[in-house]
Amino acid sequence: MEGLAALARCQRPFELEQALVSWLAELSNCALVQLYLLDASHSQLPLCCQWLDGHTEAGTGQDGLGESLLAYSLSQNTPLQLNELDRSLHATPFLPTGQPPWRSLLCQPLLDRQQQISGLLVLASRSRSINEDLTASLALIGTIALAQLQALKQAGLVHQAPTPALTEPASDSEHGCFGLIGESPAMQQVYRLVSKVLHNPVTVLLGGETGTGKELVARAIHDYGSRRTQPFIAQNCSALPEHLLESELFGYRKGAFTGANQDREGLFDAANGGTLFLDEIGDMPLALQAKLLRVLQEGEVRPLGSNQSHRVDVRIVAATHQNLYGQVEQGRFREDLYYRLSHFPITLPPLRERGADIRELALHFTRETCTFLQRSNCRWSDSALAYLASHRFPGNVRELKGLIARALLLCDGNLLLPEHLQLPNTPTHAHRLTLREQLDKVERNLLNETLQKHNGNQTQTAQVLGLPRRTLLYRMQRLGIPLRTRQQAEGARK
Repeated sequence: MEGLAALARCQRPFELEQALVSWLAELSNCALVQLYLLDASHSQLPLCCQWLDGHTEAGTGQDGLGESLLAYSLSQNTPLQLNELDRSLHATPFLPTGQPPWRSLLCQPLLDRQQQISGLLVLASRSRSINEDLTASLALIGTIALAQLQALKQAGLVHQAPTPALTEPASDSEHGCFGLIGESPAMQQVYRLVSKVLHNPVTVLLGGETGTGKELVARAIHDYGSRRTQPFIAQNCSALPEHLLESELFGYRKGAFTGANQDREGLFDAANGGTLFLDEIGDMPLALQAKLLRVLQEGEVRPLGSNQSHRVDVRIVAATHQNLYGQVEQGRFREDLYYRLSHFPITLPPLRERGADIRELALHFTRETCTFLQRSNCRWSDSALAYLASHRFPGNVRELKGLIARALLLCDGNLLLPEHLQLPNTPTHAHRLTLREQLDKVERNLLNETLQKHNGNQTQTAQVLGLPRRTLLYRMQRLGIPLRTRQQAEGARK
């Protein structure tokens, strides 16, 4: 109780972190207690504070996700206890060096009040094994401390101790997150969902129209998650006939069929410990769906021509542009596999619903393509950007990238003009708008984005925009925006 009271008396986040590691060191009689907390993007696990040989120290900010033992405990959401540390078997560069060497280790994941993984406690001893009964107490104390820490931060009790400044991952974009580009409300929702699964082994199902960037999101989940040091393997399920796809995924043994002259491991084995991305999962034959279901349920793979199964540790990210539930109703997709895959669905928005993201993507693809073509960078004229924004982009981001590559090949100077774009089904005078028309276009896009963000709820949309509801309805009618109900808006997205 005295330890909890000490936590309650803390007025600043860093004071609470110091009090926590100090109390846990006394409680466990361990020479080392480290506190790691996930950052806001869930892409780094910095060391925030530690107790070492009787003294509290500020964290170095080193990323714990690069350490295999810490990443395993965090991703599996389970305590990891090693009573006999062997440096030849266990990589422990996160432990301070010194004599005598560390003998035992305990890693305890920390959950917040919403039962989401938020950090990790690491305890180490040089002289004895750590009591196994500590794990339940550590989990409870950690949850209480995280709640207090969150309350202090929300209360704005600043003047925190000088913790090291953490830089964002190098692959993050200036106008996006997780290496992806876009700041529209639709993409912000995608980022929120991605952050929830980075350090959880749950299967993810990516949906959305063709060309929306599903493989990029799958790579982001892998590259910013705890498996980022392991392989990322991608396979398009519609690219191979059934018998070839089966041998590609599961592997085969020598003599399994004509031409099988030697054993060959499949993609599940190649991705062991990492991520397997199955694109166009809706095109997978029914017979293979049954084998995939067994892998998801049991974690076991049986190669062609073998009588024995072996276990694999693979995170599955699947993607489709089809309505899988409709496929289930038509008998073309297994219902049990559908429910197993759709534990955590993420739907990517079409480009036409991403507003100002079109401009940021266009500038990014322009720089990228100019580098590829080994030419100086091209600028965009205002009329060309307006012309681009008037296009519906049925092919989404993939179509945009192709259009820009073509425009750069047609452009002899360093200024992109509307005539270089040649957009299909878009009149060439679309960019020649009056000021009133341009303002209406901006307002229409803003209203559509905000309505979509709030599931078509007009009252919430009006509150966010600072308008009376009657004014919102008038503007929607004047701009030709359908007065859809919330139920209609949700049905339109399905």
